[in-house]
Amino acid sequence: MKHHLKRQLRRLATERPYQIVAGSAAALVLAGGTGAALAATDDSPVRQHNTASVAELAPRLGEVAAEAKIAAPPSPSASPSASPTPTPKASTAKADPDVTKKAKSKPKPPSTKVLDYTYQAQTAYWNCGPAAVRNALSASGVETTQDAMVAPLNAGENGTNSAEDTTRGLNQMVKGSPWRTHMIPGTPTPAQMDQLQADVVKAITDGRGVVVNIAGSATDSNGGWHSFPGGHYIAVVGYKNDGRTVRIADSADASMPAYWISTIDLANWAATRGYSA
Repeated sequence: MKHHLKRQLRRLATERPYQIVAGSAAALVLAGGTGAALAATDDSPVRQHNTASVAELAPRLGEVAAEAKIAAPPSPSASPSASPTPTPKASTAKADPDVTKKAKSKPKPPSTKVLDYTYQAQTAYWNCGPAAVRNALSASGVETTQDAMVAPLNAGENGTNSAEDTTRGLNQMVKGSPWRTHMIPGTPTPAQMDQLQADVVKAITDGRGVVVNIAGSATDSNGGWHSFPGGHYIAVVGYKNDGRTVRIADSADASMPAYWISTIDLANWAATRGYSA
């Protein structure tokens, strides 16, 4: 029995490390079985019982060892990706309202801008309204004729009634109806002068000419004198000095088709009337 136990241990020593565990357990069982065999009157059943115990225990210990190897933590040389990467927290910083406002704001208009347009002098003494609308539309790339604009403006030998008519006529020729009527019922206030300047800059920046209904006299930037006691319509096709001076396309006199005038003088020229911008 002792010789048999030694041979068993030598055999187990040559097996894989995890089998040593099974062999050691088997040796313990065999040792226990030896004591039991010495006490028994018939050792055959005891040997069969011990043999069955070793046969059942060894595979189970081998399975435990194999599972332990699989579940073992990776060596230090293992890829770092095996370790869970913490999820970064979302930033709680709030956007600067001033920066957001600046990002959404429109670019500043240019200090000076004059639109390309084609000029025509009026073909009759009364049709300055259709002529001014026609000149303003050409600055927007819309080509038409003075005669074609007579009906939309309800113009006749008595002229064109008001800026409401020029606004309607302009909007009939384009999509979106971008022009609006602005009235100056009396002597213009500083606020109305500023509004005229802002309206001209916006319209010209958007590529649209402005039509102004004027009455009386005014002097342009070069000292030229322009007088229309009974009323007149002119087109604004550009500006400079951030809108403090405007470029006029005037259909009344083909020898003086265009000139510059201050926005303040233009506002006073349009007093009691209005403009389409």
